[in-house]
Amino acid sequence: MPDARPPVPPFTAETAAAKVLAAENAWNSRDPQRVSLAYTPDSWWRNRDRFLVGREEIVRFLTEKWEKEREYALRKDLWAFTDDRIAVRFTYEWHDADGQWWRSHGNELWEFDANGLMARREASINDLPIDAADRTIFGPRA
Repeated sequence: MPDARPPVPPFTAETAAAKVLAAENAWNSRDPQRVSLAYTPDSWWRNRDRFLVGREEIVRFLTEKWEKEREYALRKDLWAFTDDRIAVRFTYEWHDADGQWWRSHGNELWEFDANGLMARREASINDLPIDAADRTIFGPRA
């Protein structure tokens, strides 16, 4: 499986948690190309009110996202899983060009192919302004 992205389905509690941590680490790299390789070439996304299909759109979306969301730092937690699906809750913090800090909370639903690549991602996200002194997330998880 040259395009395999372990762990692969069917998931256990241990492998689902490993998949979530791997996703968190990739997203904290803020490298759109690296992140896109975890998705099928025709992966389907809903992110807030945007709908994307394929790695090229994912790369464009993430490039725009991390140009806007500066000093982005993320935490993902496993919520639930089945054989080929994982539900995640997450929080991330970032600041905009004006220096306003934000905390974004959300949920993601993931569906994987047999090679462990994500074929579908649906994300619901809410943003709350915060003071810099109220930040709780600083860089990648240690």
